[in-house]
Amino acid sequence: MSSSPWEKDDKTSLKNAPEEHTEVSRSVSNLSKSHSITVDLTKFRALFGQDIGKILMETASLKPEHLAEAQFIKQEQGGDEETLSDILLKKKWITEKQLLAALSIQLNIPMVEDGLMAQATPEFISKIPINFAKKFVIVPIKKTGRTYMIAISSRKALSAVDDLKILLKSDVKPVIASKSEIIDVINRVYNQATRASENLNQDLMEDLEAQNLENVNLNETQDLLESEDEAPIIRLVNALLFQAVKERASDIHIEPGEKDLSVRFRIDGVLFEVMKPPKKAQNSISSRIKIMAELDIAEKRIPQDGRIRIKIGGRDVDIRVSTLPTSHGERIVMRLLDTTNVVLDLKDLGFDPSQLAGIEKVVNLNHGIFLVTGPTGSGKTTTLYACISKINSRELNIITVEDPVEIQLAGIGQIQVNTKVNLTFASGLRSILRQDPDVIMVGEIRDLETAEIAIQASLTGHLVFSTLHTNDAPSTITRLIDMGVEPFLVSSSLVAIMAQRLARKVCKDCRETYKPTALELAEIGISQDQAMRTVFYRAKGCSACANTGYRGRLGIYELMPIDESLRGLILKAADGQTIKKAAMELGMISLRQDGANKILKGHTTIEEILRITQEELGYE
Repeated sequence: MSSSPWEKDDKTSLKNAPEEHTEVSRSVSNLSKSHSITVDLTKFRALFGQDIGKILMETASLKPEHLAEAQFIKQEQGGDEETLSDILLKKKWITEKQLLAALSIQLNIPMVEDGLMAQATPEFISKIPINFAKKFVIVPIKKTGRTYMIAISSRKALSAVDDLKILLKSDVKPVIASKSEIIDVINRVYNQATRASENLNQDLMEDLEAQNLENVNLNETQDLLESEDEAPIIRLVNALLFQAVKERASDIHIEPGEKDLSVRFRIDGVLFEVMKPPKKAQNSISSRIKIMAELDIAEKRIPQDGRIRIKIGGRDVDIRVSTLPTSHGERIVMRLLDTTNVVLDLKDLGFDPSQLAGIEKVVNLNHGIFLVTGPTGSGKTTTLYACISKINSRELNIITVEDPVEIQLAGIGQIQVNTKVNLTFASGLRSILRQDPDVIMVGEIRDLETAEIAIQASLTGHLVFSTLHTNDAPSTITRLIDMGVEPFLVSSSLVAIMAQRLARKVCKDCRETYKPTALELAEIGISQDQAMRTVFYRAKGCSACANTGYRGRLGIYELMPIDESLRGLILKAADGQTIKKAAMELGMISLRQDGANKILKGHTTIEEILRITQEELGYE
């Protein structure tokens, strides 16, 4: 890595830089060593105002071919310079710090100093409309005398600086910060400024009392749509969605009882009750959600499915809505997918090095079936998206059939299953085969027809990815045979099977060390020698993790490549236990073993791994 030209022991030190650029060059030099940013002093002045791509090639060693490909994608999308930067970041050809340094040089604006973003307070954000701040991704973070320091993340925001001078009635000084940092500050400070309560039920009760909602006839749909008294319900549902995203909930459950109503969030795979709204608000809440999902609010006798697409806190959130009539009213479940926060890189999914190497080998094959198995909510779809993103290129024709399409992937044809017009996995897969595909992803193999078509596709030169609901990798083979697929077809088409689970990560703010018992170590498969060299943690609970002791999740995996010895067992229709024993002898890491490895690294607890792998006891 080249040293920074601004280092003090260099002949061309910072004090010799052009005076008007000193502050910018100082902020760039602060990042130079740790983030591969280099600026030749003789070229520094010439880079101001230049195209961002040219600056990145000079300062971040961006390869010309990568820049050319990004410009081609930008041209196809009809974007601007900011779109180009987003493409380069998404492709990981540059880092966010390198982009910020390039923007700093291009605009001749220094980068924000560490820690300043946390100093923003409600008094700043209250002076400018929240929509204005989010539109231009711009926020005031500090005031010195009569001058406000303004954080911006793009050239577009410069057009709003003059407007801010009027709004703030002060001078402004822009600094460069990342888009994510600015949006986080806007959301945090706006939340404080509007006095958003952590207790949503208390907010609702105050609104109900203020608006006298108890006296509204909740059964009349027309009144519900027209009455101004419904504002509290709209605010409640909006606050509920915001709170769910803030708490990283994957699902919202609204469950009616005989005399009460319960709202629960699923966070890190576990349900928690967050509030109990008044029973009389049940129909209003249900109708509001159905309006947002474009469902029939008058129909309460049959199940309905819909979708809500909204922005929450600057994030694009896709919400799948399912209603189900029960004896005490409609039960509603909303599944939230934050489309801006989906991991699509195999290296970021937590694979063991040997597992990662095995998967990378599989995804680069020309034909065969790769199956990912596990229960609902175990991250199977995310894994398949990461596999497809790994090989996505203009040289390959990749088509998927899904139910539903959860993430939009550029350059990939994605088909949404629609049973109303008889577009099923099987019929969609048949149509895909007439589209000259190289790679096919089938959301799920649910029946024999889909399984047989997928196998035929793999045998005729296509690489097929799909999922199946089984407990572990070996039992997938017996499941396919039980469905009616001939053993010789299974053995000749399968290239690998991977089972996975999502384990909760122990909260780093409150975790406590302890010494596990010999029984615990034996059950999880950790030897006494390993235990002596390891610090074990157990969950405690604090405000940061909602007193659960866990925050976030990581994957544990069981990858079983299909070699010739396993193909022989499959042809004999061997049971799952026999196949698993043979795979373990060939070096396969089981789910529980992978979980034990994550425990040894301090990521999770023995209790959590035992909880999510309890069904594996029959094979251990």
